[in-house]
Amino acid sequence: MARNRTFLLVAPALIVMALLPLGVGGYILGLLTVAYYTAVFAMSWDLLFGFAGEVNFGPSFLIGVGAYVAALLNHYWGWPIPACLACGAVAAVIGGAVLAVPALRLSGPYFGLITLVAVLMLQNIIVLNAGITGGEIGIDIPDVLSIDETTNYFYAFGFMVVSGGILFGLSRSPVGLILQASGQDAIEAAALGFNVAKHKLTAFCISAFFSGLAGGMLIFYMGTASVGTVVDIAVGVNVIIAAVLGGRRTILGAAVGSIFLIGANEVLRPLGQLATFVVSAVALVVILFFPGGFLGNYLHTGGRE
Repeated sequence: MARNRTFLLVAPALIVMALLPLGVGGYILGLLTVAYYTAVFAMSWDLLFGFAGEVNFGPSFLIGVGAYVAALLNHYWGWPIPACLACGAVAAVIGGAVLAVPALRLSGPYFGLITLVAVLMLQNIIVLNAGITGGEIGIDIPDVLSIDETTNYFYAFGFMVVSGGILFGLSRSPVGLILQASGQDAIEAAALGFNVAKHKLTAFCISAFFSGLAGGMLIFYMGTASVGTVVDIAVGVNVIIAAVLGGRRTILGAAVGSIFLIGANEVLRPLGQLATFVVSAVALVVILFFPGGFLGNYLHTGGRE
């Protein structure tokens, strides 16, 4: 039933999103382009938290590593975009592995605290090396994915669909089931013969790959890389809220939450600072009274766990 409901929701939504450029302007397409990249961030985060049970408070560390490596290679050495994106994704995986190996040895809130400290360290490194990284102002990127909003939209849309398909398939594979068992009861999973640490490290590296690649594509869309756009803690908070709003342990729900969050912030922009309060209040209500999130409750898989 859950699979049928997923298909009935996803298939029409994808058709509508594919046809949107025929009926909306460049401004809306630009908003959705950012939302789709945010969706990949959130889906990647949900694989680690929703299934492996590890709370990563610093998703912007992985995003920032991938984005800045890609940006620096293009800015200083003129590498082509595909090569920059590949190197950024690999750098995010390496950085994630270096962070995860010692962090996964800890339990409770310590893993989350380490990932949060990693974000602060990356911010300081970027600011202290402003001569190279551009500091808080950021660094310009000579190349961009495209100057056409429709083309950029389809780049982001296609990337989100492919990434979502891979992550969703992985979450439903034997690896995903082992991650889910490890997240619910690591001791019991280990007693059954599963290598819990190895599977969680694998999940972290997969999350890092997609986060780094999406971070690189985002900055090549925006034409600049800065702390505020890819490394700031607020970026990570939005990713986490989007994933929780959409529905933990659904993967695809993270995309729903991201689009809702970006859209709600834009619609409420005339309210000024009050817009943040309204969106935060809605998020709080959903988390408190509908813990399964939008998609989780729709599939009847939500609930307190």
